[in-house]
Amino acid sequence: MTASVWRVGHILNSVQSTFVGLLRVWSIPIVLLLSLASGYTTYYGMSFFITWWIALIITVAVQSIIVICTLELAATHWRANLPRYLAIAGSLAVALVVSVSFSYFKFYEYSRRDGLLLERQQQLQAEIGGYLAGVADLKTQLIARQKEQAAAAAKEANQAYVGAHPAMQGEFRHKVGRGPFWRHFHELQEQEQASLARLETDLTRVDPQTQALRASEQRFMFDPTSEAAYKQLAEAFQQLQAVVSDLAAGQGFPAPRAPVLTPYSEFSRGMTPSFDMWRDISWFALACAAMVDFFTLILSYRLESTAPGPLSEEEQDLAYQGLRQFGEFTINQHDELEFRIEKTELERARRVSDWSRMFTVAFLLNRGYLRKIGGKTVEFAPNLYPIIAERLKIRNVEPAIQPRPAVTEQLKTQVERKLYG
Repeated sequence: MTASVWRVGHILNSVQSTFVGLLRVWSIPIVLLLSLASGYTTYYGMSFFITWWIALIITVAVQSIIVICTLELAATHWRANLPRYLAIAGSLAVALVVSVSFSYFKFYEYSRRDGLLLERQQQLQAEIGGYLAGVADLKTQLIARQKEQAAAAAKEANQAYVGAHPAMQGEFRHKVGRGPFWRHFHELQEQEQASLARLETDLTRVDPQTQALRASEQRFMFDPTSEAAYKQLAEAFQQLQAVVSDLAAGQGFPAPRAPVLTPYSEFSRGMTPSFDMWRDISWFALACAAMVDFFTLILSYRLESTAPGPLSEEEQDLAYQGLRQFGEFTINQHDELEFRIEKTELERARRVSDWSRMFTVAFLLNRGYLRKIGGKTVEFAPNLYPIIAERLKIRNVEPAIQPRPAVTEQLKTQVERKLYG
């Protein structure tokens, strides 16, 4: 085995170990960033119900509970302390429900933003259309009433001309011609005809205002995000409403009920959280809200169960001294070194104490340098090989502490096969 081959293998293992370590260290800022993102959406939904500073405090508490309870849950075994495990799990569940519920509103609002604006646009169009229909109905009623009054006056004038008017009594009864009775009712007829002409003239003032409102409505419907177009629409509506109100008041008719046009800031505002968003639930928005907290939960759990950093020199010596006490190593189907952590029959017969080596195994399992693949079987993690290789002095250097020859030679051979095939 040449020195160059050894150096390449050593570099590859170092890079792999460093990369895995960096990923574990990088999980800390990722957890903080995910908590910050989830906290923002939680605060956004909560701020609609309570004062902003109280919502901020509750949000910080909720996100802290999620991270802290996840870390404690990863270090707590339910069989050892079931009440504590249930208390931690319950606190975590409550915090997750609060976080996801208020975060859901932010994602729901974003997903329904275009639909909400379209609904308001359609509602505004329907209200304006209803008002214009009322204006048209008012015009029809005014014209019809005035025509009826003009027709009634003409009928009375005709009756007075032929002497058949009910008001003509005595010698004036059946007197035909243009007498005083006819002149009186003829003047009334002319007055009603003049009123009809004035009414038709007044109604023509409504048409330009109606056309201006229709044009403003079309411009705004084409670009509902334009505040200037909305202001033009509101001004045209107010002008039409003023003309119609004056006309209806002058004729003694009630004006049509006009909708209230809110300011554009109110028209374009976002949603207000309510139970309607849960009745018309958006599963995509709910999944997005839960996804952020799910990633926070998983990374926090892994942060507690795996080591974020490498072993020190003393810990590497401890790992080497503990592992060399095991004598049966094999290469499993994953091409990893595997060994059993229980005593052999000979060791049980000799009553050998395995406290130190079992402590080493537990230490390496917790630090992520060993992986448990069975009840009594563990395998090497990739970042453990360079540590053992360094302690075995593969660079043709004798180890400082001589282990048992057979065990050391077997372990050395298997490490070389793992590193260099």
